Amino acid sequence: MKSGILEQYINPLLKADLPNLFNIRIDTKMLGYWPYRFTTDSDSRELLALLERISTSEKHLVIMANFSHPVELSTNVVKEAIKALRNTGATIQIQSPILRNINDSPEIWKRMWNEQVKLGCIPYEMFIPQNTDMQNYFSIPLVNAWEIFRDAFKNVSGLCRTVRGPCMSCDFGKIQILGISETPNGKVISLRLVQGKNPEWVMKLFLAEYDEKAIWINELIPAFGQKQFSFEGIEHEEVELEDSYNYALSL
Repeated sequence: MKSGILEQYINPLLKADLPNLFNIRIDTKMLGYWPYRFTTDSDSRELLALLERISTSEKHLVIMANFSHPVELSTNVVKEAIKALRNTGATIQIQSPILRNINDSPEIWKRMWNEQVKLGCIPYEMFIPQNTDMQNYFSIPLVNAWEIFRDAFKNVSGLCRTVRGPCMSCDFGKIQILGISETPNGKVISLRLVQGKNPEWVMKLFLAEYDEKAIWINELIPAFGQKQFSFEGIEHEEVELEDSYNYALSL
């Protein structure tokens, strides 16, 4: 997206002076895929000027970047791009998919989080890719994803532990895998909703039968003979949350 097109989305938000708009979040793979967008592209200066205008308008600008491997963070140009973005006043947070054959080891995640912090970015989330056609190649069992997250998390400093995960976004909201628990009736998988269509679901623990092959929430069975999870089959009203007044835009 050229900066002039992006500006057509941003300017009305700034001019409207909306009292309940505190944050503008831009989700992008551009830093990892084409960091030149922020350094030497024909309109990179205009883009950075636009982003700086957001920051100086008393709105908090968040660049939600997507990286899948520490190699993406190793080039001089990506370091230059990150520096340029931070100079606009933006905060850079990083979410990353866990992918079989690419980053399915704790050591890779440890390296990636450490490098992100070193470059002034904030590790935000490890997420499970949605169940699309490519899932057959990239998918990792939920249990394995949690083990990788745990083993990486316990070997990094507190500065990296802003990250959460593994999380998957589904019809009910965003579900985080918390771990494996032993009970008198066997193993169970502990989970919670960190975002939910109904705010009453948020941060409440629920349990699924242990399944070392399941790769998505629809493959998990409620533990202890329950017919469904607590949030399934419940009608709810749409509720606006105070902390949800953000404007998200894919770049």
